[in-house]
Amino acid sequence: MVPTPVQEEITEVACLESDLQNGQMKEVEVGQQKVLLVRGEAGFSAVGGLCSHYGAPLVKGALLGDRVRCPWHGACFNIKTGDIEDYPGLDCLPAYKVGTLGNSSINDLGKVFEQWLTKNLFFSSGPASLVCAETLRQNSYGGRIVIVTKEELLPFDKPKLSKVEPEGGNILLRQSDFLQEHGIEVWTQREVSVSSCTLPSGGEPGLGSSCPLLLRARAMQCPGAELENVKVLQSFRDAKEIHRLAVGKKVVVVGTSFIGMEVAAYLSDKAAIVSVIGTSDYAYQMSLGPAVGKMILKDQNVKFYMKDGVSEIRGENGKVKEVLLKCGSVLDADVVVLGIGVTPNSDFLKGSQIATDSKSHVVVDKFMRTNVPDIFSAGDVASFPLTLRQNLQVNIAHWQMAHAHGRIAALNMLNKPTEMNSVPFFWTMLKGKSVRYAGYGEGYTQIVFKGNVEEQKFLAFYIKEGVVVAAASMNFDPAVARLAEMMATGRTITKAQAESDDLSWLQMP
Repeated sequence: MVPTPVQEEITEVACLESDLQNGQMKEVEVGQQKVLLVRGEAGFSAVGGLCSHYGAPLVKGALLGDRVRCPWHGACFNIKTGDIEDYPGLDCLPAYKVGTLGNSSINDLGKVFEQWLTKNLFFSSGPASLVCAETLRQNSYGGRIVIVTKEELLPFDKPKLSKVEPEGGNILLRQSDFLQEHGIEVWTQREVSVSSCTLPSGGEPGLGSSCPLLLRARAMQCPGAELENVKVLQSFRDAKEIHRLAVGKKVVVVGTSFIGMEVAAYLSDKAAIVSVIGTSDYAYQMSLGPAVGKMILKDQNVKFYMKDGVSEIRGENGKVKEVLLKCGSVLDADVVVLGIGVTPNSDFLKGSQIATDSKSHVVVDKFMRTNVPDIFSAGDVASFPLTLRQNLQVNIAHWQMAHAHGRIAALNMLNKPTEMNSVPFFWTMLKGKSVRYAGYGEGYTQIVFKGNVEEQKFLAFYIKEGVVVAAASMNFDPAVARLAEMMATGRTITKAQAESDDLSWLQMP
C-alpha cells in the first residue's frame, strides 16, 4: 500500500480536452509511463495506468464515481488520490496533477505522496497480516510489529502456487529490505500459542497476552497422507515438491474445486497423465454451476472420474503406486495431490475465551474484533458479517478478502472505527483463460447466462430470491468488475435485469 514516488517532474500535453467526455477514461503515455486520464464531474484527474497487483490496464476496468476497479482481479483505486481502496495488491497508484491549456489536457508528473513512518503487535502469516502491518505503519503506529509464519519464506503470493512454477524470489509480496525499512519483523518457521502469546521455541521474549492477534487457516489432511508422494498444496515447499515429482509422471488429483482444478490445469502439459477424481457430477458444480463444469470436462489433457471417490491409496516401499476408486477402477499413480478443502487452524484456541463457530472458524464482528478485547482475527480462519448478504455470518477464503480484512483490523486496532464492507472477488484459470467472480453465490437457485459457455465467452448471473447475488465471466471483461462496483455502492440487481436482452444498465464499453 505504498506509492512509488516520482523522481522527476515532467509536463506534457496528454490529449485534447474534447477527446474525453464526462465519465470516460483514456490511457496516455507521459514520460514513458502509462497514465490513466479520467474526466469526471469535477474535471480531469490522472493516476498510474496499470494496476499495482499484476499490471492490468485500468483503462479496461470499471469506472464508477471516484474510483476505478481492475478488470482482472478486482482491486480498486481512487482516481483522484491513487489510494488503493479494495484489493488484492499492496501499493497505491501514483497520482498526477492535471491542467488544461486551451483545448488540451496537461499532465504534470510531479511529486504527490509522502513516505510513511516506521514500530507490541504480534501476527501470524499471510496477506491479512502484511496488509495489517503496512496499514498500521501508514497510520503512524510506532510500536513493534512481528509477523510469525510457519513458512520458510517471507509473506508470498500464495495463489501463484497452483498456477505457475514456484520460484521463491519472484512470489514474495515484499522484499526483506522493504520490511526492514519499515520496521516489520518476520519470524519464519515458527508457531504461536494464543494462551500466552509467546513462541514455543527460539528464545525470543513473549510480547504479552493483550497484543492483537491475526489467525490464519491451514490445509486439511487426508487418510493415506502417510505415503511419501501424497501431497497437499499448503506451502511454497509443497508447490516445489509437487512440481518436481509430477513432471513426466502419472498424477492423480483428488478434488474438483478451485485448488484441485488449478493444479490439474497447471500440470496438464507437464505430467505424463493427469487424472482428476470428483464426487459431484461436474467440476465447480456448487460454485460456478453445472454448465461451466460440463465445459471443463471436455479438456483433452485431463481425464475426469466424476461421481466417484478414493477407496484406497496403495503404495510400494512407502511411495504411491496406485489409487483404488470406489467404483472399482484402479489408477496408476506416481503422485497424489489432495485438493479436498481446508479446515481452520484453530485447535489451539480450545480452552480459551475466543469464540469459534461450529466449523471452528473464529467469529468476528464487522470491525474484525473477536469477543475478547484486543484480539482480532482475519483471513481464511475468520467468520464475519457480509454486508452484501444482509450481514449473514460467512467464511470466505479469498485472497482479496484476506487483504481487506487486514486493513480493517489495523484501523480498528488504532481506534479508527471502520466496518468491513468489501465485495468478495476472486479469479481462477480454466483452459488457459481467466474466470472472474464477484459476490457471494451460496444458496443460489438459478443461473442466467449471457454469451455462450461452450464457446468460452459468457457472463453468468447467480440468482437468489429474485436478486443477483453473484456473477462470473470468461472473456467478458469488464462485466464482473462493473457488477462488483455496483454491489459495492449498494445497488440491487434484479433477476429481470439479468434476464433482459438489454444490458445497457451494465454500461459495458
